[in-house]
Amino acid sequence: MTYETTMAQLKKGTTKPVYLITGDQPYLTQRLKQAFLNVIPEAERTMNYATYDMESTPLAQALDDAMSAPFFGEKRLVFIERAYFLTTENHRGNKIDHDIDGLLKYLEHPEPTSIVVFFVTNGKLDSRKKVVKTIKKAAEVISLEAVGERQIRSLVQQNLEQDQFKIEPDALNLLLQRTGTDLSLIMNELPKLKLASAESQQIDKTVVAELVSKSLDQNVFDLVNDVMGKRIEAALNLYRQLILTKEEPLRINAVLVSQFRLLIQTKILMRNGYSQGSIASSLKVHPYRVKLAMQSVRHLELGHLRRAYLGLIQIERSLKSTSRDPIMLFELFMLKYLDEVA
Repeated sequence: MTYETTMAQLKKGTTKPVYLITGDQPYLTQRLKQAFLNVIPEAERTMNYATYDMESTPLAQALDDAMSAPFFGEKRLVFIERAYFLTTENHRGNKIDHDIDGLLKYLEHPEPTSIVVFFVTNGKLDSRKKVVKTIKKAAEVISLEAVGERQIRSLVQQNLEQDQFKIEPDALNLLLQRTGTDLSLIMNELPKLKLASAESQQIDKTVVAELVSKSLDQNVFDLVNDVMGKRIEAALNLYRQLILTKEEPLRINAVLVSQFRLLIQTKILMRNGYSQGSIASSLKVHPYRVKLAMQSVRHLELGHLRRAYLGLIQIERSLKSTSRDPIMLFELFMLKYLDEVA
């Protein structure tokens, strides 16, 4: 079931006995939690709503609550947070004994007056486990792992419309670029954009440029374009700025290597007729990153991309094995790259 479908059903008061929510999307998770809470009248929540953290509370305690009849109400709501026993993660040092057999029995005959919501926001579901196979059959599964660009744009528009705000197309594009389409980060930026645009209630590109800082990924994206565009002065200035802002040279280089790897893979897959969606699926990369990569590599040669990639691998080796100045290493890399592709 999709996030949108679930939200629509919950607004109507239509619920199922068991839900499983997966994916690390704090903004969407919080909205879902509030939608579930809204199903329980506020006056009844004290007695008919509880949340249990599986890293500190036995599962049996949550199941006992789920099997109890609602107290002067129609529904009981139970949140089971950080259900790591459903994942491939081996939880370090956690000695809580969770009653998995009890959960299997509960899933066979869930209490119809209870709404039990399992949250797996970290780690990957372990499909080999019997309990995972069982819960997938018994529960409505809501996956929040991949939030596409179109959905992000829609969620931003919905958020702004609630407060009678609008955002110009160029401003929204810049917001997505600056935040790397990180939904939670975008939603954290909106309050200050609204505040700065309170008089006109129209968010423009200038306001976004002034108030939303570039992420490391966005700075590296600009740096890659400067390298491939042979703009040596611009590339060196941006690299120096990143060093001055206390970004670790190894981290900068790692993101550069990752970006060039993505460009090379995208270029090869495009040559083989892959679409944006199929490239994103094959590489397990956010579709928006693939979209930007496709735009970047259209006029770039594969050989040039490979030379740049290998040059950055050499910088990584030097950074790990010597104490040479990272700015000097990057400058030498740029000069060598320009000489090779001239």
